[in-house]
Amino acid sequence: MSLNGDVCLVTGACGFLGKRLVRLLLEEEKMSEVRLMDKHIPLQFIRSLEDCRGKTKLSVFEGDIRDSDHCRRACQGVSIVFHIASIIDVVERVEYDEMYGVNVKGTQLLLEACIQENVKSFIYTSTIEVMGPNPKGDPIINGTEDMAYVSSLKFTYSKTKKEAEDRTLKAHGELLPNGSRMATCALRPMYIFGEGCRFLLGHMGDGIRNKDVLYRMSLPEAYVNPVYVGNVAVAHLQAARSLKDPQQRKVVGGKFYFISDDTPHISYSDFNHAVMAPLGFHIQEKIMVPLSFFYIFCFFMEMVCLMLLPFTRVVPPINRQLLTMLNTPFSFSYQRAKKELGYTPRYSWEEARKRTTEWLASELPKEREKIRSK
Repeated sequence: MSLNGDVCLVTGACGFLGKRLVRLLLEEEKMSEVRLMDKHIPLQFIRSLEDCRGKTKLSVFEGDIRDSDHCRRACQGVSIVFHIASIIDVVERVEYDEMYGVNVKGTQLLLEACIQENVKSFIYTSTIEVMGPNPKGDPIINGTEDMAYVSSLKFTYSKTKKEAEDRTLKAHGELLPNGSRMATCALRPMYIFGEGCRFLLGHMGDGIRNKDVLYRMSLPEAYVNPVYVGNVAVAHLQAARSLKDPQQRKVVGGKFYFISDDTPHISYSDFNHAVMAPLGFHIQEKIMVPLSFFYIFCFFMEMVCLMLLPFTRVVPPINRQLLTMLNTPFSFSYQRAKKELGYTPRYSWEEARKRTTEWLASELPKEREKIRSK
């Protein structure tokens, strides 16, 4: 099912995934209009899309997703919403009210605007972290959408994303003023990598400061399956096509889907090394201290920060839940997305790694200079 002639809105359009999806929509679909919604949209980004825009109208909606009037203006005349915008934070630097306001209230306001403005399809970008891992570190290997897992979410990020996902799926089938019904679905990508990934840049910077040796924070056997950003964008496009098709929306609507690809199962630390080894980086053989001691250290850091809270807010660089996430086998299958959405990874692991490494190589001189000048 083609999206030709549709008007779509992409929230978080200037983010890591948002940029990739916007370009994909312009390259593959003859849409009537693509609306970009973000707090700030640089003119340079708009100009970079001229080579693939064709006759599609590009509209800019700068503003805060927590502004209900802004959401409603952006949704007027829209048929499809890709809701990507959120605050991502796994070390609890962002205040709870800020994260809840953007991730949950912002999603709710956008859903309400969609209902008021007769938006037919709503695709929510969730995350694998709405599943966990739980504080016990119970593993999942090739998990599916049907499996049961006691999550006990601890991160504010994962809790707010889960609540926003629940609200999105609950809104499926809502009656619209024009008599039709809205269809929703949620996509749960694994850890997303690729060109523009700020987390990879951060790990590379740490490696530079450590004389080109990457820190090992994950046990080698703590297998996860990261997913390339280009494949996640393709999954979003397939979800929109499925929700537009009258028969497929009956199957897809109201569901969530795990989005992974054929990236080898590997630990987070070894993944960093896989994409940076061609640039001359090495990796520590073992975690610096025994994992049990690391947990105790994190616990004491958290207690100290808690005692200081009445006077000042201090955020430790790592906490027990992050350590659990980095050291728990946690991988998921994309087979249901393949069967029901028609999603197939477009980029192989070899091509995704090559593209990512080339991008990191282009950023390496800037990162070295930045660190030298400090």
